[in-house]
Amino acid sequence: MGQLDLETERALSDGKRLLADNREGGRHRRAASIGKGSANVKLKTWIKRGGYFGLAVFAIMIAASVIGTIINGIGFVGIMAVAMAIMCAAVFFSQFPKVKIPKREELTKGDPKQMVARTELWLEAQRPALPAPAAKIVEDLGVQLDSLGLQLETVDANHPSVREVRELVGEYIPETIDNYRKVPEHLRGESHAGKTADQRLTDSLGKLSSEVDRVTRRMAEGALDDLAIKDRYLEYRYGGDDLIEDMTGKTG
Repeated sequence: MGQLDLETERALSDGKRLLADNREGGRHRRAASIGKGSANVKLKTWIKRGGYFGLAVFAIMIAASVIGTIINGIGFVGIMAVAMAIMCAAVFFSQFPKVKIPKREELTKGDPKQMVARTELWLEAQRPALPAPAAKIVEDLGVQLDSLGLQLETVDANHPSVREVRELVGEYIPETIDNYRKVPEHLRGESHAGKTADQRLTDSLGKLSSEVDRVTRRMAEGALDDLAIKDRYLEYRYGGDDLIEDMTGKTG
């Protein structure tokens, strides 16, 4: 009886968590892109699907025209067959080709843009299995990775920060999520050594998110310093607001 009560309580807990997740926009979260990198990959896939669909429609119309010429018209049945063929093509090419989800070992390959896009797509694929607080951090990571990718484009590939980023993005973040997913689903809400697996995942991703932000800021320091130097030079060269106001007053 005790085991039955435990299972019932666990089922109710899982149901409440799922309901809360849906109230927080879970469905939208699963469908939306977490960053520009993954969104661009999906957009390219949709453009490719549209091109294939257009070619399919063109081929169907050519085939219908040839058959109509041979048999002197395709008639109502032929028109319906053409419409059905176009509908089938629309359904097929709304799903294919599919967006390729990269494997974990592929995350750090390629240039910064490709690395960011791959990581975002991989994180999106893991997101439905994550608790709501952790999924929210994954969304924030998408925005952070976009900014980090822009920074990496201006940094030498052999810079120590680049190696640190590839380790952080390609190892620590996916390893944390993989370790969580190895825990059976019905055990993720149970306390172990003071915390549940859900809590540990959320805490770990929060720390990794902070680390990504720290690295991005550190890599941006050079650009910020250059901007500050340029600003001081322009202020020295052309004067500040007070000088402009004095000149305006004298002219008036």
